[in-house]
Amino acid sequence: MSKAMVSFYSAIVKFIVSLGLCLSKPQLNHLVSMMHGIILSEGRKTISQIRNHSGKDRDLSCMTRFLKESPWCANRVQRRRMNHLMSTIRRARIKRGDERHIIFLIIDDSGCHKNRSTKTMEALDFHFSHTEGKSVWSHCLVTAHVVAEGYSFAWDFRPYFRKSYCEESGHPFKSKNELAWEMVHAFPAADDEQVYVLMDSWYTSKKLVDACNSKGFHVIGAVKSNRKICPAGIQIPMSEFGNRYIQNTDLHSVTVKDKGRFRVYSYEGSISDIKNAKVLLSWDKKFNPDKTPFCILCTDTALDVVTILEYYHVRWEIETGYRYFKELLGFDQYQMLSFKAIERYWVIQYLTQNFLEVQRSEWSKGSPLSLGDTVRRIRSEMLGQLVVYVYQEGLANTPLKQVLRTLKLIA
Repeated sequence: MSKAMVSFYSAIVKFIVSLGLCLSKPQLNHLVSMMHGIILSEGRKTISQIRNHSGKDRDLSCMTRFLKESPWCANRVQRRRMNHLMSTIRRARIKRGDERHIIFLIIDDSGCHKNRSTKTMEALDFHFSHTEGKSVWSHCLVTAHVVAEGYSFAWDFRPYFRKSYCEESGHPFKSKNELAWEMVHAFPAADDEQVYVLMDSWYTSKKLVDACNSKGFHVIGAVKSNRKICPAGIQIPMSEFGNRYIQNTDLHSVTVKDKGRFRVYSYEGSISDIKNAKVLLSWDKKFNPDKTPFCILCTDTALDVVTILEYYHVRWEIETGYRYFKELLGFDQYQMLSFKAIERYWVIQYLTQNFLEVQRSEWSKGSPLSLGDTVRRIRSEMLGQLVVYVYQEGLANTPLKQVLRTLKLIA
């Protein structure tokens, strides 16, 4: 049989080997098989589908045991992966000669929705979905995403459990803000790197801002318009201030690349219980005193209005990342019942996204590519290998039944 047919996509193997995960050879084979199958399978990604596209003929139970029972440490895999990503970012910075050592750390949460009839899957609960505006039956994760030096990496995650579930299961309860604090606190920035933590209004709290300040990080986050500012020594909610006191002549017209034009009012001072920050009240395209402004807080008061808006809009990288995770890689399509297996599946999903992002960056030197373009190119190259295999087997006069059996096809 042709080696081209049975081999894994070589770049995946090189990526995994470079991480130094300290896994056994069988465990590494299972890991690479799963990444291979996740990338190559189209449509819904069950473990069975992933196995069928993995390039190796192994029993389905072997893959499920790898997720449920095999003795490997998911946290160690996570740490090795993150160390590798930081090294990749720093090498790229040196290569580009970039003197601005800026890293964006984006915090948000996402849900993996399941059918209400799914009863036996561990740790499912009703979690509020911002997209649907109601509680849905799901797993919920607080996640972090890193953008730097042209890379956009899925970074870390923490499962979130509601207090009632924690009381029933004996787990210590941690709020979403506390989980976000853990990821900020653990982020391994060097002294010469300026980290901007980007977040939406659900996470912009004094506790998280203080946590970022203690690490030397700055926060750029949306804030709710009912937060009070103190212009001229008088406390007033931002929405009321915009409605009663701001005139069109008080605003700056700001254009942000690829995002459009905004009318912006800039305030610097205290906001609720946060001592000193720059706050932007912005209206899309034109000022309307009857419309609630979109409000952004920035703890780096040296930044100008345009830069704050440009930096804040980097936050959308995590939203794009969620879409690719779910639609392209099947992040939320698992059917395992064990939560340990589900967490390990998420760890492998993060490895897969990181590999694809490294590959995307490498292939984007000629023209920009998306993660979807990268997946399609890999699938095309693997299909090319398949055609070469069939051609070589034809030249070798291999019986058709044997070729079909190898390819798991029926004539």
